[in-house]
Amino acid sequence: MKDINSTFDPQLAELDREGWYEAVEELAEEDGYFEPLGNSYSAIFHEAGPRLIVTFEEFGEVHARENREPRGFDMVRRNGWSHLCILSEGGRWYRDQRLYRYFDRLVDDGFFEDFDQVLFFGAGQGGYAAAAYSVAAPGSHVLAIRPVATLDPAQAGWDTRHRGDLRLCFTDRYGYAPDMLEAAAQAWIVFDPREREDAMHAALYRAPNVMALRAFGQGADVVPALGKLGILNSLIETAMEGSLDLATFGRLYRARQNQTDYLRRLLKRLESEGRLSLAARLCRGVLKTQKRPRFAKALKRLEAELGNKT
Repeated sequence: MKDINSTFDPQLAELDREGWYEAVEELAEEDGYFEPLGNSYSAIFHEAGPRLIVTFEEFGEVHARENREPRGFDMVRRNGWSHLCILSEGGRWYRDQRLYRYFDRLVDDGFFEDFDQVLFFGAGQGGYAAAAYSVAAPGSHVLAIRPVATLDPAQAGWDTRHRGDLRLCFTDRYGYAPDMLEAAAQAWIVFDPREREDAMHAALYRAPNVMALRAFGQGADVVPALGKLGILNSLIETAMEGSLDLATFGRLYRARQNQTDYLRRLLKRLESEGRLSLAARLCRGVLKTQKRPRFAKALKRLEAELGNKT
């Protein structure tokens, strides 16, 4: 294994699409490889330390970030981990025969056996893929954020959010993600239980080696919210260690109590549900420790409304 974390400096921030791919391919050639997998997917591998993080990411999301880096690049710098990124551009749900054959080849080559610990990570479509392809590395850990279990209409016909993807096959290899976690040492499923479909998919991940982590109040924006809270990297690192549990998640997630976006969403929801006393209590709690004109104005309005009801 190579120690590249101290010198790993991709410099991708100013590059357009073509320049980005050229730079990533050149970077990967130094200590790994870049491999196109058909027209919609690519594999980017960096060899570093004896731990490996496998991330599933969408090119559009990566290129929209300020540094234009896959999330695993930060783990290379922070921890000296090796990193395998499965990058999707135009692909849907990582359901592709080329990907199946690629992971088959990794298994045949004993690729995952070269690492002391493997963590599969992804969100949304990538969360589904992280769970589904983890079967290739028995004993691995999986951190999946807002994953579906399947989009097979026979099992998840109640999820109508992805009608355009119903033609995809979720019944062949690497298909039903909860079953693919059977060989994992531990998996964590992060979701907001108030998101009906997300919660229903999460309920299908019910094996003993799966832990549900409920990110209340974040809706569909769980990953951006965890990033803004500054806890996403900590969750990933704790998952790699295998020590992520409800208490740890709760301790980290309490940081949302100081997150403006979360507090605003909570205030809006309480008001929309007519829970005005709780909304007023929230405003008072915020104003005890912070100067927030929005909450001061809301408190004044709420107290007036509550006064009119007495």
